[in-house]
Amino acid sequence: MNFESVLGDTDAARLEAAAQPDCFPDLNLDQIVSAITEHKQAYNLAPFFWTPLRDAETVRYRQAVMQDLENDAVMGHIKAFAESMRLVHRYLAMADTLSFDYHRKGWHLEAAMTYGEAVTALAQYLADDPLRSRGLVGFHAYLQGYVQSEEFQSLVRESQQVKQALAEVKYSVIIQDGKFRVQRYAGETEYSQEVEKVFEKFKQSDAQDYLVGFPERSGMSHVEAKILEFVAKLYPEPFAALDGFCAQHPTFLDPTLQAFEREIQFYVAYLDFIAGLKRDGLPFCYPEVSATDKAISVREGFDLALAHARRYSDQPLVRNDFSLQGPERVLVVTGPNQGGKTTFARMFGQLHYLAGLGCPIPGREARLFLFDHIFTHFERQEDIRNLRGKLEDDLLRIRTLLSRASSDSLFVLNEILASTTVQDALFLSKEVMARLMELDALGVWVTFLDELAALSEKTVSMVSLVDPDDPAARTFKIVRRPADGLAYALSLARKHGLTYEQIKERMQ
Repeated sequence: MNFESVLGDTDAARLEAAAQPDCFPDLNLDQIVSAITEHKQAYNLAPFFWTPLRDAETVRYRQAVMQDLENDAVMGHIKAFAESMRLVHRYLAMADTLSFDYHRKGWHLEAAMTYGEAVTALAQYLADDPLRSRGLVGFHAYLQGYVQSEEFQSLVRESQQVKQALAEVKYSVIIQDGKFRVQRYAGETEYSQEVEKVFEKFKQSDAQDYLVGFPERSGMSHVEAKILEFVAKLYPEPFAALDGFCAQHPTFLDPTLQAFEREIQFYVAYLDFIAGLKRDGLPFCYPEVSATDKAISVREGFDLALAHARRYSDQPLVRNDFSLQGPERVLVVTGPNQGGKTTFARMFGQLHYLAGLGCPIPGREARLFLFDHIFTHFERQEDIRNLRGKLEDDLLRIRTLLSRASSDSLFVLNEILASTTVQDALFLSKEVMARLMELDALGVWVTFLDELAALSEKTVSMVSLVDPDDPAARTFKIVRRPADGLAYALSLARKHGLTYEQIKERMQ
């Protein structure tokens, strides 16, 4: 019956102490996680998404659980269990707020019965489901042992017995002269049915319903509580059994099942989030991962935050490929503004991060590296409070990132050092690139400096394409090719009316 976690070999203390990584806003991962967890606030799932993994085996463990949950039957049973457990927690929370003793104990009994039914049903359903992952197979083995344990069996048996005894209690309330009296039910006639029967022959059509609807409530008035107190005195045995049950089972939730109930929602929430995108035809895959091999590749990858934002739009989502092989370490992306370069850089970071969580990633096929940290540097507005110029601020930020990085780190740099002259930007950028090469870190660098793309065998040039028939039109395709800047220059010339054809036309 040993079972640790459906999340695999993870440090629970590190999970609970996790904070949102610094890279989240730059990569729009904060938007993604917020959308994933929006309807799961009760489970506090954010720490699970703030803690990527470095162990390839644990990543594959999670991927297998995800694949099991892609089976509609398995997912349906897990969601049914979650819904029942929500009722259990609601009943227990309600019991904690009630004032009257037997009212509180009654909801405690309801919670125990609902818990027993939910756990028993899940064990039966999972026995028939085609489970393949070590996570769910191991959990089911634990669940089977727990369901067969004397502790659980006595909980189910006793709760049913107490409920049955209480269900057999019948009593009458006699109201007269502003007072009431409670007595055992002695076969008194239920006159409401007799009255309806007498007047049935006079019925010509359905009468309008003038009954006033009262809202349902879980509370109990002091009059109802006093009636219940009298009923307990009339039937001491079943209420004594209720007292005994609550005393013997003050807490009955199994800690391992409670942990599973929360942790499984990590998978459910993510799969629910991407389900609509998959129905729209966008590809998702389980990437091959490694913490040692830096050869990476992605086919038809896309920005998940952008896809989510456009889920109700007819605008097509452009998908891109990239790869780094052998000594290659840094993708240098150049091309015209508004050509999709920043989106590509964000995608690069997102895919690696989601792969490190064990999630299916946006793309047709992928092989990715399990990083220790993702460091991002995106352009920010100058902050007058720190009394530093923009260039100085950029250099200090870059220096901080490089001092914290290792050879297993990932860099996503976007248009840095753009606040100085081209000559100074090129000089400083080469110095930064030299540090990255010395680290042997993976990364993507969006820049307006074509020279960076051909610095060494560790840099790979990628270019944002424009429409060959209209250089001002962006295709948002990023392809592997040498940077030449010609398309960008032609685009700018056309924008300002300085192409050969435009000048010739004006001269005529």
